[in-house]
Amino acid sequence: MRFVGEGIRRREDPALITGRSRFIADLSHECDAVAFVRSPVAAGHIRGVEAPDDARVFTAAHLGDMGSVVPMLHRPDYVPVAQPLLATDQVKYVGEPVAMVVADSRHSAEDLAEQVFLDIEPVDEVSSASAALVDGAPRVHHGTDSNVVVSGNIDTGDVDRAFRSAAQVIGIEVTSGRQSAMPLEARGAVAIKDAASERITLYASTQMPHVLRTIVADLLRIPESDLHVIAPSVGGAFGQKMALPTEYALVVWLARRLGQSVCWIEDRRENFTSSFHARDHQYRLEAAFDGEARLIAVDADLVANVGAYSCYPVTWGVEPLMAAAELPGPYDFQSYRVRARGVTTNTCPMSPYRGVSRPVLTLAMERLMDTAAERFGIDPIEIRRRNLITSFPYRSATGVVYDEGSYIQSLERAAEVIDMEAFRRTQEEARKQGRYPGVGFSVFSERTGYGTPTFAQRSMEVTPGYETVDMIMDPSGNVEVRIGASPHGQGLVTSLSQLVADELGVHPETVQVVHGDTDRTPYGWGTFASRSMVISGGASHLAAGKLRDSIVEIAGDILEAAPVDIVLTDGKAVVRGTDKGVSIPEVARVAHHQSHRLKPGRDPGLRAVATYDPAGTFSNACHVAVVEVDIETGGVRLERFVVVEDAGLLINPVIVDGQIAGGVAQGIANALFEEIIYDESGNILTTSLLDYLPPTMSEIPRIEIHHLETITDASITGAKGLGEGGAIGAPAAVINAVSDALRPLGVGITEIPATPSRVRDWIRIALEGAA
Repeated sequence: MRFVGEGIRRREDPALITGRSRFIADLSHECDAVAFVRSPVAAGHIRGVEAPDDARVFTAAHLGDMGSVVPMLHRPDYVPVAQPLLATDQVKYVGEPVAMVVADSRHSAEDLAEQVFLDIEPVDEVSSASAALVDGAPRVHHGTDSNVVVSGNIDTGDVDRAFRSAAQVIGIEVTSGRQSAMPLEARGAVAIKDAASERITLYASTQMPHVLRTIVADLLRIPESDLHVIAPSVGGAFGQKMALPTEYALVVWLARRLGQSVCWIEDRRENFTSSFHARDHQYRLEAAFDGEARLIAVDADLVANVGAYSCYPVTWGVEPLMAAAELPGPYDFQSYRVRARGVTTNTCPMSPYRGVSRPVLTLAMERLMDTAAERFGIDPIEIRRRNLITSFPYRSATGVVYDEGSYIQSLERAAEVIDMEAFRRTQEEARKQGRYPGVGFSVFSERTGYGTPTFAQRSMEVTPGYETVDMIMDPSGNVEVRIGASPHGQGLVTSLSQLVADELGVHPETVQVVHGDTDRTPYGWGTFASRSMVISGGASHLAAGKLRDSIVEIAGDILEAAPVDIVLTDGKAVVRGTDKGVSIPEVARVAHHQSHRLKPGRDPGLRAVATYDPAGTFSNACHVAVVEVDIETGGVRLERFVVVEDAGLLINPVIVDGQIAGGVAQGIANALFEEIIYDESGNILTTSLLDYLPPTMSEIPRIEIHHLETITDASITGAKGLGEGGAIGAPAAVINAVSDALRPLGVGITEIPATPSRVRDWIRIALEGAA
């Protein structure tokens, strides 16, 4: 049988659900604990640090010539800023680490940390991008011309002419609040020093173990061979654990300095205060439409609050520059002008979070489409029909090439599932009863699986992309697949084992996937950006093909048949059209233990290495939300959520559906619930789960998932990435649905999260305006 396309159970799950998996905190029991003393103010000069007598307290003064973190983009509009591992003479945000305390237990370390006194003289700060852009605003970093630290401009040159010819010009402003990825397991690191070799093994909750090893070794000025990084089971990451936490480098420094094992386990308050945030965007769009409601031009100004420091390795350019390049989304227009700016503030640094800037840019374009539909007096589905891309390959106004997708087809399928005529009848009856139901659509594209050719266009100092797979069949016939990707919940071990099993004619149970260990795996870029199945899967496919060729050649020698006549199936190598065959374990035994039987020139053993580095491929989807709004409380109840997804070939449909559902839940959270809030002085107000409100199962409806399948040659396996899609499309669908529900009151929503208090305020303002 073939395993690709089968929804077999995830092989990772038994250890997880029985408690046998090992997370960072499980490894911290036999080491001294580290607690960080963090800045209580958003901006200030450090005048002194006073510590209890006999406490092991370390500050920047102890670090010697240890380097600073300086993420780089090689472009003139980028401002590089050095981030010290511990604040030296200034602090830039509440939660910035200033000192670290080591004790024999976590409780003791935290007690001592509370006794450390930071003498900090506060100075003026800016906590929002709008405040940071005001003329004369305090500079977050001295020596910079402004608080704009990265900017990008695209102008096709014909925008003004398009606007002059427009039948309608429609403007909207969209705001997205700040979020936390809020992984179930917060960050953590355990550094163990080997007494004999003096080598450090760093266990870290990370998405990029190889990259982490490189930067930590650079900062400590040690050979990479002196540092071994292992990512054990990781309890959620979503991009927050992609960027370098300075705390990880400091834990390694302490282990070397003290000659013993040390650990740091982040608590939830620290995670909200000091671990990378996301979103916090403000977009202004003006769009020109012709008389047929076709979009002909967009003029946009995009602002992203990028926090106090740039994140390594992707820099603080990742959000605004992606927004500028991908704002057009699935819509067909060629006149485009955009200015995108990253603005530094005295807030926690930012890093990519599931979807990066695409949930916000999708919200902007989808609200634009609904607003235009209302202006033209046509159906929201119809205006999308007129504007979606239909011809492939398609080159966008920004030069991005889209491979084949199913934008119109996913829209039509979603409309069919929802049955819009029936919904509108139900909606009309409900409104007569004083109820406010609504429906919202969101059509989007998701750029996935892009390698070095795409990342190189960003002029990054560290240019990620390729993945290498080292595949070995041992003498027993079992296969070990060593990958540079580092999964943390995506089910990649299961999916790759299915892919490899089909190539080699074996059962997935005989395929072991090794990841997250820099000593055992080839250098790779980890897991992020919906890339693992496309790129690591592609490399696995290529390596398995090479290994299959070797197995076939040796089996041909044994069976005295031409390799072209050998078929691998059900764990055997058989001569096509006969019952003559040999088991694959027997072939492996010959390759390893009887190499004298091999033909001259053939190496003993069975091993293959392959690298895959594609330009990328686009998934696409249509999301539909059905809601009902309580206008008295401002509460929004989700009644239905429909997803029509096209991610090419589905390796494991059950895993795919799980990825989509998880992403949608996070997208709903983005739309209605979750927000990190700072006050005007830069103090963070949402530091616990009493203040920061993720949705529970009570707020998430059953997610109805339907699949289309468009296979393109942009992915060697036919699979497209989809890990971020649920989070990208859901906010726009929900907000369009709420706006549809409140249309009789004249309310159109362009800010997320649409919390009950905000919804009530918008309703009140609309009713007062109508009066």
